Amino acid sequence: MELTHFTYDINAGVATVVIDRADQPMNTMGPDLMQDLIAILDDLETNDEIRAVVIGSAKPTGFMAGADIKWLETIDSVESAEAAATSGHTLFNRLENLHKRRNKPVVAAIHGPALGGGCELALACSYRIITDDPITELGQPEIKLGLIPGAGGTQRLPRLVGLSTGLDLILTGRSVRGRKAKAIGLADEVVPKEVLVATAHKRALELTAAEEPKTGLERLRAFADADHLKQLALEDNPLGRKLIWNKAEEAMLEETGGNYPAAIAALEVIKTGFEQGIEAGNRAEIKAFGQLVVSPEAKALISLFLGTSALKKDLGVKGKNVEPRSITKIGMVGGGLMGGGIAAVTAVKAGIPVRFKEIDTAAVGRAMGYVNRYVEGQRSRRRLSESEASATMQRVTGSAQWDGFDNVDLVIEAVPEDLELKQSVLKTIEEITSKDTVFASNTSSIPIAAIAEVGKRPENVIGMHYFSPVEKMPLLEVIVTEKTADWVTATCVRFGQKQGKTVIVVNDGTGFYTSRIIAPYTTEAMWMLDEGVAIDAIDNAMTDWGFPVGPVLLSDEVGIDVGAKIAPIMVAAFGERMAAPPALEAVAKDDRLGRKNGRGFYMYDKGKRKGPDESIYQLIGSNTRRVIPKDVIQRRCSLVMINEAVRCLEEGVLRSARDGDIGAVFGLGYPPFRGGPFHTIDRLGAATVVAQLERLEEKHGERFKPAKLLKKHAKSGKPFSE
Repeated sequence: MELTHFTYDINAGVATVVIDRADQPMNTMGPDLMQDLIAILDDLETNDEIRAVVIGSAKPTGFMAGADIKWLETIDSVESAEAAATSGHTLFNRLENLHKRRNKPVVAAIHGPALGGGCELALACSYRIITDDPITELGQPEIKLGLIPGAGGTQRLPRLVGLSTGLDLILTGRSVRGRKAKAIGLADEVVPKEVLVATAHKRALELTAAEEPKTGLERLRAFADADHLKQLALEDNPLGRKLIWNKAEEAMLEETGGNYPAAIAALEVIKTGFEQGIEAGNRAEIKAFGQLVVSPEAKALISLFLGTSALKKDLGVKGKNVEPRSITKIGMVGGGLMGGGIAAVTAVKAGIPVRFKEIDTAAVGRAMGYVNRYVEGQRSRRRLSESEASATMQRVTGSAQWDGFDNVDLVIEAVPEDLELKQSVLKTIEEITSKDTVFASNTSSIPIAAIAEVGKRPENVIGMHYFSPVEKMPLLEVIVTEKTADWVTATCVRFGQKQGKTVIVVNDGTGFYTSRIIAPYTTEAMWMLDEGVAIDAIDNAMTDWGFPVGPVLLSDEVGIDVGAKIAPIMVAAFGERMAAPPALEAVAKDDRLGRKNGRGFYMYDKGKRKGPDESIYQLIGSNTRRVIPKDVIQRRCSLVMINEAVRCLEEGVLRSARDGDIGAVFGLGYPPFRGGPFHTIDRLGAATVVAQLERLEEKHGERFKPAKLLKKHAKSGKPFSE
């Protein structure tokens, strides 16, 4: 038979099916690959020479990553999505029935990721053998794209690993590796990569002699520990399942706020299958999948996924043939919260040595301790072995002097937000390093050109704005000036990618992109506070809208003193639209720094946040509480941010709307299901957004004046996504 995306041969009664999608570096499921699989199944079912089947992959780093996301993005109707899901069900049912009805066991030989549709394919097999390599992982991450498994995964996975475990994997989208996959019953065997194929062939022939294929739960019960057996017993009765359903729903709603319909649908579909039977569950899965594929939430999340995938190949110098230079060692000036975090991800994820410079030996010790705590955390989670953890810490050294900086390729400074201090560090670095050493400032607001103007080599100066905590926040904002050399940009972008960051490149300017658009968001909250709106009313409205924390609490987390320093910089650059109400000056003058000193807009007890500090109201002269509708709060806070994002694109701070969406979501916690500021505009319609801003401008003033580019899109009807 003629195949495009598989190789297929038969030897000693075992058919070996090897997935090898010709047009992609990773195997993904799409219509063309499914057509090939139909042809293979036709032969597997009817060829009497075949006694058993092994399915593997020709890709050195992956089994199958799931559905082709670009294909999913093109599906524009519920009917088309349901048809695609029905095809997947039909194929995997046929695969499953090779063993059940024809006594031809199928063994999945898995090296690398088997995710989404790849995991569903493996679930339809009789037996799963995986390698012990760290790159091998199994899971159903569809929920992260606003979808649910669409080829039987919601029904097969919980029946294989148990209801509670299956719910956890599907509702969180997390994946499991190696021994963990075997412990929960998702994998039957874990072997070294070198013996994967041979072991798979051996097991396939052994399974032909088995009297009857065992179900997943039968196998799981054979080796499950006592606690796991108790959980499985609970799942076997209606009252026990009711407790599980209620607990899962409560946890899901707390996590998602009800903003992610895929999570709600997944729970309901799994419940249908367990309470009404697997065929009813499969029908429910197909129907829900069809509705979700065309939902605005899925479109937003898929857009973000494709955008971040594209950024992995983007060095920030499009259209130019520029090669990044190698970074073999970095110098880290400042080892506090930011510097320690930057050093930690550099040593652990990028595997690059770090040399700290701190003010004294005690500060060096604290910096080293910060990295060590992170490394120990990775070791305790088994992401690093003992030897790897030890080797990582050996990469990190420090001193209160400048020794050890003469051979660094990149210096990152994370000193306090003070222009003169940063300029002083730059001048020192240029004296003690080579002419090719890159100097990067981790500043959140000071223009990079202002720092570089005292330097001898401004072409080597760049901004690298990390987000706190660095170990958890995925974004890196790289800021370039008119003088920054292209090789410097490409080098820093590649370095950030090695640190595991999603990197956007923006042009220099006060606040760059992320700090600039968050400023009006938090400032608008202060205007409402000044008007008498309660602290928790503002914050609750914005967390309901989808932000992880509200704007008032964010001010406490960042530091009220930090906001007070940045505010005049923003006003000087952008005028009164960035100005906070004068009454708020009293808050900064009252020694309220926020969480760090336990005094802010909220009360704190031993670092734990309590309720709003109502003495704030008297402090700012706003003693009477005023209630305004939740949607008004949400509109005011979100629209000033969205409008400022458009100004950044209009002025060339942003290279694209894509970068603006990713920067807001990954750096600021903009609700992912809304897709980012520009995706939100496209979803609502630019004309609608302009009309809402103009009504707010009429009532509240110039800070709501629509950006010129936004009005242009409103007039033309052109979306920002094009």
